Parts: sequence; structure tokens; C-alpha cells
Amino acid sequence: MSLTVLAIDDSRTIREMLRKALTEAGFVVHTAEDGVDGVERLASISADVVITDINMPRMDGFGVIETIRRGTESPAIPILVLTTESAADLKDRARRSGATGWIVKPFDDAKLIAAIRRIAAV
Repeated sequence: MSLTVLAIDDSRTIREMLRKALTEAGFVVHTAEDGVDGVERLASISADVVITDINMPRMDGFGVIETIRRGTESPAIPILVLTTESAADLKDRARRSGATGWIVKPFDDAKLIAAIRRIAAV
């Protein structure tokens, strides 16, 4: 069984890097260009894991996390934050909002894939 991942990032380059790395690892990958797009897409796909950036237009990553956690569709889905930010207060805020994990860009493909497999198995 392959895992389905929804990757939300406003950078086309990052979305394509994620798509390539995760597809090669056997995942089914859907992408979204910002938080609003991501929340809308999540409602129509059956994702096992969500990866979200923090700094995005329309709805940031905190909004994505909070919207998913408050929702009825998949409130318990693992959410991995993938961002250039590394400040402890932001990590803490993400954790309090309901994020499952935090990875700083640029990401290492193998570590990201291992993290996804680890949190999806929970």
C-alpha cells in the first residue's frame, strides 16, 4: 500500500522537488500552492500525511494546521511542517496548533521520507 501525501508550498520549485523525491519513494503525491488551496484539496483526496510550509499567501501553515485540526474530514492526519524557519517559538506554536513534526529546508530526501513513514505509521 502506498502512502498519499499532500504537499502545500507556495514555491513551485519546492513542490516539484517534493513531488519528485516522494514519487520516487513510492508515494502518491498531490500538491497545493497555498494554505487555502491545500485545505480545499485535502477535502477531495484521501491523504495519509500533509506537508505544509509556514510562510504562504492567503493562509499560512499555522492556519492550515488549525483548520485541519478543527475540521471533521481528517482531524487526526499527521502534519509535517517543512519550512526555512527554525525559531523555537515558531516550532512551539506549530506543536501547540497540532503539527506532528518539523523539518527545516533545504530538506534531505532520505530524512524526509523516513519522517513521513514514521509519522504515517502512528
